[in-house]
Amino acid sequence: MNEGDFKRNFFLLLLTLSPVLDSMNRYSDEKMTVFTHFPSRNKGDELYQEDTMIIGLDVGGTYTDVVLLGDEGIVRAIKVRTDAKALFQTVLSGLDAITEGIPPGNIRRIVLSTTLTTNAIAQAKISNVGMIVSSGPGIDPEFYRTHAHYVAVCGSIDHRGREIEPVDTCEIEAFARNFAAEGIRHVGVVGKFSTRNPQHEILIHERVAPYFEKVFMGHQISGNLNFPRRIATTYLNAAVYPIHKQFFEAVQQSLEKKGLTIPIHIMKADGGTMNFAASMGFPAQTILSGPAASVMGSLAFAFDDEESLVMDIGGTTTDMAILVNYVPVLNPLGICLGPYKTLIRSLESHSIPVGGDSRITVQNGCIQIGPERIGPAMAYGGPAPTPTDALCVMGMLKSGDKEKSVQGFQPIAHDLGCSIEEAAARVFDLTCKTILKEARVLIDRINQKPVYTIHELQEGYQVNPRKILILGGPAPLFARHFEEISSFRVGVVPRWDVANAIGAALARTTCEVSLFADTQQGIAMAPEEGFTAAVSRDYTNSDAVLTAGALLKQKAARQGASPEEMEMEVVENQQFNMVKGFYTTGKNIRVKVQIKPGLIDEYDTIAGILSTE
Repeated sequence: MNEGDFKRNFFLLLLTLSPVLDSMNRYSDEKMTVFTHFPSRNKGDELYQEDTMIIGLDVGGTYTDVVLLGDEGIVRAIKVRTDAKALFQTVLSGLDAITEGIPPGNIRRIVLSTTLTTNAIAQAKISNVGMIVSSGPGIDPEFYRTHAHYVAVCGSIDHRGREIEPVDTCEIEAFARNFAAEGIRHVGVVGKFSTRNPQHEILIHERVAPYFEKVFMGHQISGNLNFPRRIATTYLNAAVYPIHKQFFEAVQQSLEKKGLTIPIHIMKADGGTMNFAASMGFPAQTILSGPAASVMGSLAFAFDDEESLVMDIGGTTTDMAILVNYVPVLNPLGICLGPYKTLIRSLESHSIPVGGDSRITVQNGCIQIGPERIGPAMAYGGPAPTPTDALCVMGMLKSGDKEKSVQGFQPIAHDLGCSIEEAAARVFDLTCKTILKEARVLIDRINQKPVYTIHELQEGYQVNPRKILILGGPAPLFARHFEEISSFRVGVVPRWDVANAIGAALARTTCEVSLFADTQQGIAMAPEEGFTAAVSRDYTNSDAVLTAGALLKQKAARQGASPEEMEMEVVENQQFNMVKGFYTTGKNIRVKVQIKPGLIDEYDTIAGILSTE
């Protein structure tokens, strides 16, 4: 049976399973069809401890979800409240709880998905860093200014990697002294066409390194051409480095105290993972890793032959993405976060400030959902009514203080001129319709440009998903109403309440390598990897792919990939002849290869266990 047949049969099996309640026993709607449910595995009062286990942890705006996966499925799953003011402690508390009583030798690896860097950028709580930019002729680099401590310096390289203007080292050192005097400890250095020849960036790095704790070079951050985006990407890496480093050290110290000296991985925005230590050189890769974890948590339950819309309905936000034939749609250029357009590869996702804990108000007779979350639902001690309170008033939740929810909805009902029950129903209906409307925004945005998946370009393809896969705490309740008010078929993924943490745990290590060759100059290089080699005039695309593949395997091993995960694929392969006087003088070759994103080999075994419990 091939992989496609396995997943189709697996889905048919899931559809036959009886409805169940979620593990927290919050929902009383037993008519809602969900895919499956699985409890923690226990043997008497003792956990199965002979397994080789994996920890997956996902930090959400409301809850941090942590799972411990073993040979028998889920060994343990917990939720802890996310404290946005103390994310380190939130993560450490989750790791403490999930590992309690587990022999350290039984845990194979840990995968973390955090909102730490995303929140730091969104809340403008990033470090003050310096940027040194070398552009040469062309558009004034002031157009690409990222912040106050940004300077343009002499020196330029052309598109074929040839020096046009040398670097003024005295100028560089003067700027470095000024930055250091202002207390700056981290700097980014970016030169136009440094991906063709990084020598200027390397020279600047050598001159400024004695003044700073960490220097990021653009050609190492991304091998892709796009000068403005490489500036923004390098800037963000430098700006989030201090908080990422602090987080890394805190997690590492906590695990060492427990005797856990195992590989730590962290989720990336493209749905893959990388070794936590390696992420110190690319901390901005963790931006938007939360939506990526949600998508990976749904992959095992998607369909090969149709598109699916994935929704993770959390307390603070709802995150969405599209799967095409079991493969996530990719943002080919990179993340756009506020004013920053980057080269950070990511899944094409859409996040909206609407969730179970969004504040409900009435303005001019109209219901307003969010965008702010000022605490949990009133049913759980919060200060303001929320969609979760609406569910409680409607009798759809078994837990929580219903009287508090009713009290919260009294002024809402008064302003709307209806009963409390009708007000709750209208709030819930509008919440669902708002989410579906934003889903259409994502679909339209994807269809306005070529559709890329993490595997290939889908020429002329238009996405039109008819299936929704939902995860997140209130998933079953939202699923039924989505079906009632739309034409979508809706399903809930297994263990919807912690599916994103499961996705993080099962995600494969990924990375990519870009290689450029100029046979006229007799050179091949991959500046990101610090690679340069002489090549002959008969060097071909095939040779370039082999070279890039060897570099990719080395990089993947450094980032923590196992040999079984190193499934390489070519995602770009271009060649242009260089002509002078009607004669071909050489070839310009560019290839890009990647470790194929997806789930680790154990995923189908674990998914099979989930489907039968």
